[in-house]
Amino acid sequence: MSWLSDALHFLLLILLVVLAFNLMIVVHEWGHFLAARWRGLKVTKFYVWFGKPLWCRTYNGVEYGLGSIPLGGYVALPQMVSMGGLEGEENGEKLPPITPLDKAIVAFAGPLFSFLLACVFAVSVWHFGKPQSEAHTTTVVGYVGKESPAAKAGIQAGDVVLSVDGDPVKRFEGLVDSVRWGVVASEGATIPFEIERAGQKMKFDLDPKAWPPVKEPEVKPTWYQNLFGAVFKRPDLRDVGLIGEMTPVVAQVQPYGPANEAGILAGDQIPKADGQQLRSIMALTEYIDAHPEKNEIVLDIVREGKPMQITVAPRVYDKHNLIKPERRLGMVWDGDGVLKVTHPSPKEQVSDALRHMGNLLTKLFSPKSDLSPAHMSGPVGVGRLYYKLFEHPDGWRMVLWFSVIFNINLAIINMLPFPLLDGGHITMAAGEAITRRPPSGAWMERIQFLCVILLFGFIAFVTLKDTGDIIGDNKPDPKWADFTTDSKPPVREWLPKDKRPAPAPAAAAPAPAR
Repeated sequence: MSWLSDALHFLLLILLVVLAFNLMIVVHEWGHFLAARWRGLKVTKFYVWFGKPLWCRTYNGVEYGLGSIPLGGYVALPQMVSMGGLEGEENGEKLPPITPLDKAIVAFAGPLFSFLLACVFAVSVWHFGKPQSEAHTTTVVGYVGKESPAAKAGIQAGDVVLSVDGDPVKRFEGLVDSVRWGVVASEGATIPFEIERAGQKMKFDLDPKAWPPVKEPEVKPTWYQNLFGAVFKRPDLRDVGLIGEMTPVVAQVQPYGPANEAGILAGDQIPKADGQQLRSIMALTEYIDAHPEKNEIVLDIVREGKPMQITVAPRVYDKHNLIKPERRLGMVWDGDGVLKVTHPSPKEQVSDALRHMGNLLTKLFSPKSDLSPAHMSGPVGVGRLYYKLFEHPDGWRMVLWFSVIFNINLAIINMLPFPLLDGGHITMAAGEAITRRPPSGAWMERIQFLCVILLFGFIAFVTLKDTGDIIGDNKPDPKWADFTTDSKPPVREWLPKDKRPAPAPAAAAPAPAR
């Protein structure tokens, strides 16, 4: 009955994602609703989602409902700019005009309530805390990819990164002040790095070109394979081959493997091998490959806070993605490393989210930046991220933290001066106040129709990219394809040749097709 348990677990997570989305939509639209009531506007509908209603009920003259297209929500305000194409036709009732100030206040209330909801989430994170990996608290280099721009420039594991592209950094991963963002957001032909090694400051210029070099495929892709890649694949972002320092933590021990036989358990931390510090989850694999003469390796283990040593003997395995046999231990690493619960202040959280959104918008509109709308996500991408966060053992804390960022982003995007968005309504209200006359109804209908097409076209575009992320979720990153350990369980168990199950006799029933 494990399939039933998995199905129920999946449905529960989907329900949690839908509830999280709907909460943010309702709060945003509630801001419009309360502001409209305060300013004396007529409110005819309050809907979560668009399209034909799946459910609706009228209370005190307002129709409340749930639409069939899960792309947001709306409050129908006939005295504002007509939105009949999305919200349903009104009954043609003549209503008194409202002032541009009233329009601006009602439009601004939605983003304001999204911002206030982000502040509520920020206070919750401050109180309950959020799990944070070591890469979010250090700028020490843990691993340098083979033949990467960083390796070619001479950066080494253990170096402390001080600045990237001229900007000081405080962490390896993160929204702002991070090594990762400094690399992704850079625009020059090279990326200046300042590092500290053994007390001395050094400067490097890294070439961010893609690595390893792209090889011509043995079989030329067909036209539809090229089209598939163009439609679903996101453009590559800049990468120099650096990973922050991280304590290797065992996520899973494979049956019949050397690690299992030696007594290593899931959750064990492995800071050293034969007395040498391991700064990343790739370091142990490299150490084994670099010492083929060593039949046994002494690992320093930290288990539930208690140090110990375990001797383990690596041996050759067959693995689904290896062409040549390599000695391994039969472990899968936790991609997060050691997590610690931190309590950032609400001011810090909101400030970082605002800075990140400002930096992102700046780079999206910069002609020199590699960042583009193809790197943005829509409802599918955000929902997938929420799903992954809910899957985490401490997921509810991570959901609270991400909701701060998401609601800040929602507030800022809605303030952009684009028709259909709240910022567009505010811009038109300002124009009406200056010209002292409302915009032409026919002109506005044409503009709105064009903007509806552009908006839904953009949503469809980013949804294709989000779908491509889902399709390629289990494919290894080619930049790190030589690593034989990662944070996901392998497709099949690693079994040594002398312990593989015997083949079934000829008379046995055939195995089900995979």
